[in-house]
Amino acid sequence: MSSSNDNDLAICLVSGGMDSLVSAAIASTKHSSLAFLHLRYGQKTQKKEAQCFHLIADHYRIPSHRRKVIDMEFFKQIGGSSLTDENIHVKTHDFTSTEPREIPDSYVPFRNTHIVAMAVSWAEILGAKSIYIGAVAEDSSGYPDCRPDYYRALNQLIKEGTKEGVIQVKTPLISLSKKEIVLKAHELGAPLELTWSCYQNDETACGICESCFLRLRGFREAFLKDPLPYL
Repeated sequence: MSSSNDNDLAICLVSGGMDSLVSAAIASTKHSSLAFLHLRYGQKTQKKEAQCFHLIADHYRIPSHRRKVIDMEFFKQIGGSSLTDENIHVKTHDFTSTEPREIPDSYVPFRNTHIVAMAVSWAEILGAKSIYIGAVAEDSSGYPDCRPDYYRALNQLIKEGTKEGVIQVKTPLISLSKKEIVLKAHELGAPLELTWSCYQNDETACGICESCFLRLRGFREAFLKDPLPYL
């Protein structure tokens, strides 16, 4: 990790996916010290994502005392999302539709608020002032907790609800497309081969869920080959 004028500790939310990897890679260029946080919330690819989290943490040489994995299994109890509810199947992306996408059933209700809240609590303990999250608005699935307005409101809440009011959530990818994220990963030497994006498989990516579709399109538009195996 390189050093800059902003040398305070930063927390990176690392799901194991491509976007969170690139967000962490950007943080590594701005901060001399990082801590990685991963949330297990009962997602169907939970085991694979946790494995990717630790591989990415190894790559960035994050010490064990600055890696934290928190269980949030209550999301599975709440249900309502194809990522956590066994009764809801992960939908295949509609490759023919030209209609604006509705919020898909892979949306985990209010998930990012819970995740960021955990990071803020840890940040107060560690003395970190920055939290990085790989939220993407323009090229995402339309989740409401990936929009710029949401993070502006969330940062105001954090300012009002924390001891010193100095912690900020940073969203370096918020306005990027998947193509731009892939290119940024290559620019920074981020290990895309250590990430996982598929919503339903944890050995060979399905290639047809919404997340796989967006990832593959990003690589195609960037004229680069995705290192992951696909069915």
